[in-house]
Amino acid sequence: MTTIRREVLTLPAAPLGPDNPLPPLRPLDEAHRIDERDRAGLPRDMARQVGYEPLRSLLPAPVRDGYGRVREPREFDALVIENDRLRATVLPALGGRVTSLFHKPTDRELLYVNPVLQPANFALNGAWFSGGIEWNIGATGHTTLSCSPVHAARVPAPDGGEMLRLWEWERLRDLPFQVDLWLPRDSDFLHVGVRVRNPHERPVPTYWWSNIAVPEDRRVLAPADEAWLFGYELRLRRVPVPTHDGADRTYPRNSAYAADWFYEVPDGRRRWIAALDEHGHGLVQTSTDVLRGRKLFVWGTGPGGRRWQEWLTEPGTGGYCEIQAGLARTQLEHVKLEAESEVSWLEAYGRSTRTRKGSGTPYCAEPRTGWRRSSRAPAWTRRTRPGAPTRTRSPASAWPPDRAGAPSKCSARAGSCPAPPSRRPPSVTSSGPGCTSCTPGRCPSRTPAHRPGARWSPGPGGTCWRPLPPHPSPSTTSVSPSGTKATGHRRCAAGSGA
Repeated sequence: MTTIRREVLTLPAAPLGPDNPLPPLRPLDEAHRIDERDRAGLPRDMARQVGYEPLRSLLPAPVRDGYGRVREPREFDALVIENDRLRATVLPALGGRVTSLFHKPTDRELLYVNPVLQPANFALNGAWFSGGIEWNIGATGHTTLSCSPVHAARVPAPDGGEMLRLWEWERLRDLPFQVDLWLPRDSDFLHVGVRVRNPHERPVPTYWWSNIAVPEDRRVLAPADEAWLFGYELRLRRVPVPTHDGADRTYPRNSAYAADWFYEVPDGRRRWIAALDEHGHGLVQTSTDVLRGRKLFVWGTGPGGRRWQEWLTEPGTGGYCEIQAGLARTQLEHVKLEAESEVSWLEAYGRSTRTRKGSGTPYCAEPRTGWRRSSRAPAWTRRTRPGAPTRTRSPASAWPPDRAGAPSKCSARAGSCPAPPSRRPPSVTSSGPGCTSCTPGRCPSRTPAHRPGARWSPGPGGTCWRPLPPHPSPSTTSVSPSGTKATGHRRCAAGSGA
C-alpha cells in the first residue's frame, strides 16, 4: 500500500536569511555560452536552440544572497511517499527537492543524501544547496526556486491510489508547471510525471533538467558512444565516450576539472542514465522520449573542485556528482514551447539490480511499452483538482493565475484591494520582463504589489491586468496548475484602448 505522510526533518543547516530588497538590475554574467568557432559545427537544431532566447534578466525573481555560514540544527517540513519497496522524502519548502530515495528490501540509499544544508551562490538568483533530486526550470542553471516553497497536495494517481503533486508558477519565463510523484503498488521505481504549460498567445522559451546527485564513487553509464563536452574555457566539443584523452570518463574521479558531459543518445534508443557501484547496483533513471538529453556533471579532482565539495557537504563524508535528464541535448539550449500548448513526460527513478551480460546496460524493471501506455494516461497530465493541500506558501502563485499572466490580488469588484499585512517591503519583486505602467488609481498606492508600474506585463504589446467593473462582461476562465478555475479578470493591451 502506498502512503503519503508528513514528517519533520532535522539537519545542520545555515540560515537562508532574507531576500535582497533591491531588484536585480545588472545584466546576467552568463557562463554557459560557447565560442563562435564551435557554433558552425553543431547540428542545425542544436545551433538554433543554443542561440534561442537566452535569459537576459532575473526580473522578477528576487536575489537570495542573505544566507549565512553558521550551521545549526534546524527543522524542515517533509512529505514522505512510501510503499513496501521504496521511501521517497520531499521538501516542499525547498523547491520540492527529493532528498532521499531509500530502497527498503536492500536497506540502501539510492541518492547522495547531503548530511548538511549549506547554501552557496549557484542558483540563477543566488542560494542553492546540493544533494537529492531537483527540478530545474526557467533558464540555463539552477532554478530560482531552489530554496523557495512550492505548492503540494494529494491527487489521485493513475493506478487508483494517491500521489503527491508539486506545482508552481515559474516567473522568469512566466510558465506554470507541475511535478507528480507516485509509487505504484510493489514497485521498485518512483514514477514522476511532469507537465509544463504555456498559457500565452505567443511562443515561450522552455528549459527543464531533472538533476540527481549520486555518490562520486559510482560509474556513470548512458546509451551513447559520443558526448558533447563543455568545460569552462567555453568550448563545446563532440568527443568519444567512455574513453577520452586516455581515461575512462564513466568514472567521475578520472576527471581533473569541473566539466559537463552531455551524452549524444541516438534517436530510437531508450533514454536512461545510471550510477552503479562495482557490483552493478545503484540508481537508474529513465523516461519517455520527450526528455531526450542526458548529462554527467563532475567537480573534478583538482583543488577547486575538492574545495567546493567540502564546502557544500561535510568534509570526510565522500563527494558527489550529478546525473541529469533534460528537454534538449545540452543545457546551453532552450526549446520553443508554442503558444497555448504544453509539454509533458514520464520519468522513473529506481534501483538497478544487475547488468546485462556483456552489454554494460543496467537492467530496468520498467518496460518501455508499458511506459508508452502510461504516457497517454490522463490522470497526471490533465487538470485534476488537488485534495487537501499539504503545503501552500508560494508567494508567486498563491492565487489562481489566469491564462495569460501572473496572479493579481485585486477582487472582481472595482476598487477592492487587500490592505498590506505590514509596512515591510514585499517579499517578491513586483516587476518583470516587459513590465509597463498601468493606469494610476486602479488600486490604492498603499498596496505595494499594486503600485503603478508594478503590474505583471510580459511580452510585446504591454499586456497588463485591471479589475473588472461591478457588472463584468463574460470573463476569461481557465484552470491553474492546481486545477482550480480562475475568473474575474480580463486581459487588456496597454495603450490599445481595449
